[in-house]
Amino acid sequence: MKTQRNRDGNSGSSPGQVGEMVVLVHGIWMTGLEMTMLSRRLRNDGYITRRFYYPSLKSTPADNADSLYQYIKQLPAQTVHLVAHSLGGIVLLHLFDRYSDLPHGRLVLMGSPVCGSWVARRLDGNFLTRWLLGRSRERGLLGGVPEWKGGRDLGVIAGIGGFGVGTVLGGVSGPGDGTVAVAETCIAQATDRCQIPTSHTGMVVSSSVALEVITFLKTGLFSGKHPVLGRKNGSNVCPDIPPK
Repeated sequence: MKTQRNRDGNSGSSPGQVGEMVVLVHGIWMTGLEMTMLSRRLRNDGYITRRFYYPSLKSTPADNADSLYQYIKQLPAQTVHLVAHSLGGIVLLHLFDRYSDLPHGRLVLMGSPVCGSWVARRLDGNFLTRWLLGRSRERGLLGGVPEWKGGRDLGVIAGIGGFGVGTVLGGVSGPGDGTVAVAETCIAQATDRCQIPTSHTGMVVSSSVALEVITFLKTGLFSGKHPVLGRKNGSNVCPDIPPK
């Protein structure tokens, strides 16, 4: 299907219903512009993309999920894939916990601390830095995120070996991307999981991550070029989160 660019830099479509669309959901402190490179790579592969913005500090993940639901419902697409980075993945889990009438599509979470974030707990424990989390702490970065109920393909990408906020604060618990530990990203019921050498913020510009995202959106599985996390007897096994 021939596409055209709209004013926000994303690809658009001619009037009427389209087949597939990818919505990119950013992380905390971000606006979505940092996902421009990933959006471009998706468009180059033929996907129509949109970037969803939400106030990561002023609203809770659940409230932002409500806004995302309204955004998705007005999209002219039969299939809507969702690709989220960091806090955006927590917003997605709230979305699917609250709504069951969403369009068909696959989900990819990139570096999302769905099991709670040690870095966030460290920031929250100091009154000088607590404000940096805003309302993202509520059933979000401090824990209490809804469990994944299944029903569609969900892929989880974790970064390893990167430098980030956690490095400055003393290091994350176990292997991680410098901000989020691998164990903090684990969803045992995920369809597939992999880990890629990249930092937390580097995920959104990584060509390797983009390749895995595109592969999962097409097939429901990652490419197999990167280590698969915790598979045992055909199911996922989440590693324990080491104490910090």
